[in-house]
Amino acid sequence: MPSVPRSPDALRATTHEIRVVTPYRLDLTVSALRRMATNPVDVYTEDGRYLRALGHFAEPVIVSVSQLRADALAVSVMSRAADTERALLVVRRMLGTERDLSDFHQHARVIRWLAPLAQRMRGLKPPRYPTLFEACANAIVFQQVSLQSASAIMRRLILALGSSVEFEGVPLAIFPSVETFLGADDAVLLAAGLSGGKLATLRRAGEAIATGAMSEAMLGARSSVDAAHLLGDIKGIGPWTAAVILLRGLGRLDVFPGGDSSVAANLLLVAGERVDIGAALETLGSHRGMLYFCLLLARLEARGEIGRTSDVATRRSPRAGL
Repeated sequence: MPSVPRSPDALRATTHEIRVVTPYRLDLTVSALRRMATNPVDVYTEDGRYLRALGHFAEPVIVSVSQLRADALAVSVMSRAADTERALLVVRRMLGTERDLSDFHQHARVIRWLAPLAQRMRGLKPPRYPTLFEACANAIVFQQVSLQSASAIMRRLILALGSSVEFEGVPLAIFPSVETFLGADDAVLLAAGLSGGKLATLRRAGEAIATGAMSEAMLGARSSVDAAHLLGDIKGIGPWTAAVILLRGLGRLDVFPGGDSSVAANLLLVAGERVDIGAALETLGSHRGMLYFCLLLARLEARGEIGRTSDVATRRSPRAGL
């Protein structure tokens, strides 16, 4: 994975305070965003900071986020002056700082098997990927395979196609752009572990985004039902994949990616018995998507992954701030 040359003289480090809707927990939100500590893009450090190199700028922007208080995050940004405000908007989007989940918690309390989990996960906010392509790539790669297997494939894809920057001795992988993906040789993508079917689906989704046939604005202007239909017009994107893209890419909490074996397994882990998922979704209403994130964190909790130091940051001693 090549390292991106940087021009320190053109960059500046600034520190900002971002207010959050409480309750808020950075460790839970980052854990839901990255899934596993092997993720080389979304990095969580031993001292509780979230690090990311944002690649959809003229030059990679590095953000370092820590929880300053219960109601605020401290965000350090290393970027060109013109990119700082946009980078802060991306951070707010990715970390769900403005999402009010009081309605979800009110309804979760009356679901016997969900109430204890929702209470343990108070402070979790629904994370979002910074671009539609990253949301599509993650949703397609994670189709019908285990969390561990999909995470390994995604990691190999990122390392094969992406570039990296180093921050305080920690290598930060940059998620490959749609143009980089479309320009990659099939052999490289297949060697990372993508099946032929997923490769074809991801190429179709990438081409739709690159040509403007599909955009976040286009999906955002539609209801979740209509947006899911639009995504479903791409061969290989079914209801589950469309729901994950809408939930993780557009922050649509009125969708729930059900109907796969991992949901059933996570429900059994949480409830200890078969439960009526339809009744729970009806009770949660427009915030049903939070059930997906709570079930994911239940699985990560069982694996010891919540708040675990990222592999690339292990045995490092990063300094505070930029």
